Amino acid sequence: MAITYDKIPNNIDLASNRKVQKALEAWQPDFKDWWMEMGPEGFQQDEIYLRTAISVDSSGWAHFDYVKMPDYRWGIFLTPPVKDRKIGFGDNAEMDVWEQVPGEYRKELRRMIVTQCDTEPASVEQQKLLGKCAPSLYDMRNLFQVNVEEGRHLWAMVHLLHEYFGKDGRDEADEMLQRRSGNVDSPRILEAFNKPVEDWLAFFCFAMFMDRDGKFQLGALAESGFDPLARATKFMLTEEAHHLFVGETGVGRVVARTAQVMAENPDTDPAQLGIVSLDIIQKYINEWYTGSLDLFGGEDSSNAANYFGAGLKGRFQEMNPKRFTEHQAMDECYNLDWMEDGKMASHEIPMRRAMNLVLRDAYNEDCVRAMVRWNKSLEKAGLDFRLYLPSQRFNRHIGVYAHQPFNPQGELLSDKDYKDQYSQWIPTEADLDYVKSLMVQVTEPGHFAGWINPPAKGLNGQDETFEYVKFVNA
Repeated sequence: MAITYDKIPNNIDLASNRKVQKALEAWQPDFKDWWMEMGPEGFQQDEIYLRTAISVDSSGWAHFDYVKMPDYRWGIFLTPPVKDRKIGFGDNAEMDVWEQVPGEYRKELRRMIVTQCDTEPASVEQQKLLGKCAPSLYDMRNLFQVNVEEGRHLWAMVHLLHEYFGKDGRDEADEMLQRRSGNVDSPRILEAFNKPVEDWLAFFCFAMFMDRDGKFQLGALAESGFDPLARATKFMLTEEAHHLFVGETGVGRVVARTAQVMAENPDTDPAQLGIVSLDIIQKYINEWYTGSLDLFGGEDSSNAANYFGAGLKGRFQEMNPKRFTEHQAMDECYNLDWMEDGKMASHEIPMRRAMNLVLRDAYNEDCVRAMVRWNKSLEKAGLDFRLYLPSQRFNRHIGVYAHQPFNPQGELLSDKDYKDQYSQWIPTEADLDYVKSLMVQVTEPGHFAGWINPPAKGLNGQDETFEYVKFVNA
């Protein structure tokens, strides 16, 4: 299905809906003002080798060319509707999907869309300064690709707010451009998106773990009985795959470089070699992975049960028979241990109330696969060190383990022991300062900073010396 390049690129025949088109055209200048203020700082007039959606077909959907980021073709792309699609799960299973917002679920749908929508501009704001210390043109280009696509995902959700939620939706869309990541008076909705991303290892971990949470949240929304939401998030997932690639391969390239240099210099302090030590990499994993777990919400959740029961948000790949053969989740329970009366005790959570956990488990499986790949670099280099994912009990701020003194192995400590050892598990100011000291911008095509390996291959068939960014003042 081709994209219509009107003032707002779209494949939804926006021109036939003058009311929504007028509202979005009124919002568009404010979006561009937000982008110029909060998008990548210092690179808005440079030519970036970006992909732009030209269709929603699985093959050949993207076009690569040099683009100035303010000229990027942001727009509204939905996958084609599935004829006679039915709601696949919950109490409304087998009913026709909704093309309009059902009145009884209006509040819940708006809340889900707004929360997802708010993460998209937040991540752009968190990362706005990273281009100034990019380790290569390849990485700089990847950062900007992620940024412009997060902007497009904002458009995807804002369209739903404008078209289906009337004045309330328009007000919510306006507030998307008024909140700011980390702002004391008007922060982003989710706390993880108010944290600055100040170095490239943090960015790679963000793309690996936070964007991977996005994959599973979008995957659950893609099962929704509200068909416009399902169709919008399905195409967002197509773009999101590159963001996960950037994160997983980015961390992997840092690990591989550290392993290579340490194998060649086994008795030398990594700080003297200009690489990120494996201990620090593990600390970054601990911090960003546990932060991503909080994004799934509480382990026992009435909201999750209501969303599933209503048919608003399913499990990841709900309709894949290899994952799920029944779609009511009424007769099962999820067993989980947590503290009660001063000791660990087993609890049964009705499965519908455990939907956040079910989604988190699928996410965790995906993260484990990446860890195996990273550890192969250490094994290949002959190192004994292995990276790991910390326990779901560690460093939590939401849910049944929130603010409890569990170590990364999931063992309960005294408050004093936990406080004394915390700096061994989470990056200290000294760790952060050291990593930042490595962040020196590299702009010569084909060259890379000394703390990271080049990628296995270039993007879109380009060779290693390709000029991914053309600077206007070069």
